[in-house]
Parts: sequence; structure tokens; C-alpha cells
Amino acid sequence: MNDIFIPTLNQILYLVTLILIGYTLIKTKILPENSSKVLSRIETFVLVPSLILSNFISNFTVEKLKTSWMFFLGGTIVILISIIIGILLAKLFTKDEYIKKIYTYGLAFSNFGFMGLAVVKALFPNIFLEYLMFVIPFYIAIYAWAIPSLLIPIKNQEKTFKSWIKRFINPMFISMFIGVILGLINIKLPSFIDTSITTLGNTMSPVAMLLTGVTVAKLSLKDTFNNYKVYLLSITRLVILPLLGILILKFINISETLKICTICTISMPLGLNTIIVPEAYDLDTKEASSMSLISHLLSAITIPLIFLLFEYIIL
Repeated sequence: MNDIFIPTLNQILYLVTLILIGYTLIKTKILPENSSKVLSRIETFVLVPSLILSNFISNFTVEKLKTSWMFFLGGTIVILISIIIGILLAKLFTKDEYIKKIYTYGLAFSNFGFMGLAVVKALFPNIFLEYLMFVIPFYIAIYAWAIPSLLIPIKNQEKTFKSWIKRFINPMFISMFIGVILGLINIKLPSFIDTSITTLGNTMSPVAMLLTGVTVAKLSLKDTFNNYKVYLLSITRLVILPLLGILILKFINISETLKICTICTISMPLGLNTIIVPEAYDLDTKEASSMSLISHLLSAITIPLIFLLFEYIIL
């Protein structure tokens, strides 16, 4: 159990430490009150696009698609099912249209990147490249559908086709498009540009956790920890969906590596974009901040247990 528990706990403690730093910087007034807006815009317009570019240029290549197409296909199937489940379940949690979109994103997309990659590196380093190919469809779904449709508001609430299309003209979707093109035609960027993009992309998750702390500092901690819906959502994301996944994987004849990739993506805590993107567009992030904080704390317990069960039933 230590092989799973210790790496997971270390990652959670690292994230919580960053949240506490962000929280302290606001409470001690070292950072001004509008810091969340500044951090979120740096994330939305610089760090996240850099991460997307780096991932797609490195992994969305003809050579990798030829050798790992099965993982790309498997990831596509998993994320499509997750999206359908997320849309259906979110309707059971709330009637509020905005919160429903936040819940849909949280249920459909886990923190498969920062947390998922850390778990795979610690537990299954021999399948790291396969996991990267498996999650590419997740990134495509996020930046081609989830963020424009769920997290970016329609200007002036005008629900016209033109206003809907405008939401796709954002730094994340554009960087994904450029990354796909550069990856497919295998263009090598100058070393200083490649290093800049990679380094900026690597800072996305740490800054996102600082942003979570900054946002949480504005909330009532009592209200945050007393929000029963966030606990229900987190348990659904961290326990119910992974258990359902294990049950299905038990009766599906696919490779062990594909099964590991699947469970690594569906057992992670709620993703961070529900804070980063809405904050950049001056939307309410209270619910999203509570979701992120509570789900990441609970995942220190749930991830090791899910993987132990997975190992016992599947491997």
C-alpha cells in the first residue's frame, strides 16, 4: 500500500502547501485583493496555452499516432463516456445553470494531467508515454468543447451562433490548434522558444493551486467545509465513478496498460480549470474553489484505496 499511498500523499501535501501559501498571502495582505484576477489571467493567457502547445507539439505526431493509436482511441472512448455521465449527473445536483456547467466539467474531467501524471510516474513509469497518448483526447475535449461551452460566458448573454463561435477564439483553443499543426508536420521550434514554452507550461499547476488558495481566502471556510453538495460531487468523482470503471474493466478484454490508463484518469480529483477560466472572465469561483480544495484533500485517501482495489480485481 505504501507504493501507492506515499506518492499520492506527497503530491497532495505539495498541492495543499501551495494552497496554504496563496491563502496566507491574501490573509496577510502581502498580495492585494485583485490578485486572483491577475493570476487567473496569467494562467488563461500564458501558462495554460504554453502547456497545451508543449503537450501537442511533443505528443501529437504522426509517428506517435501510428504506434499508439490504440491508446488515443481508448482515451477518446473514455472521455466521451465521461462527458455523457457528467452532463447527466450534474442535472441531479443543481438547477442553477452556471453551477450545473461547473459540476458538469468537474464530473467529466478530473485532474488527469498534474495529479494523473504524478501517479503514473510513481506507480507505472514504464507506461508513461502510453498514458500521455491516452490523455490527448481529454485535452482536445477540454479545449475544443468544455472550456468554450461550459466555462467561457457568452458576451451579454446573447445566445446567438456568432457569440457562441466567439468563445472558441480563445488562447487555449488557438494554442491547441497550433500545437496540433506543429506536431503533425513535425516542425522543430528554436531551442529558446521550446524551452520557454515548456518551462511556462510546467508552472501551470503550481500557480493554479496558489490561485485556489487566493480564492479560498475570500470564502468562509465554514461555508466551504459545510457545503454537502461539494462532498457528494467529490465522492462521485473519486469513488463512485472509479468503482463503476473497475466493474466495467473487469469484463472488457483490453490490454492491462489500457486499463491502467483508464483508472488513472477517472480516479483523480476534480480539475482546476473550473477556477482558472471563470476567474479570468470575472465569474463566480466559490463553488469551484470548494470543489478543488475538498476533492484534492479527499483524494489522499481515495486514490490509494481505488488502486488497491484495482490491483486486487483487475491486475
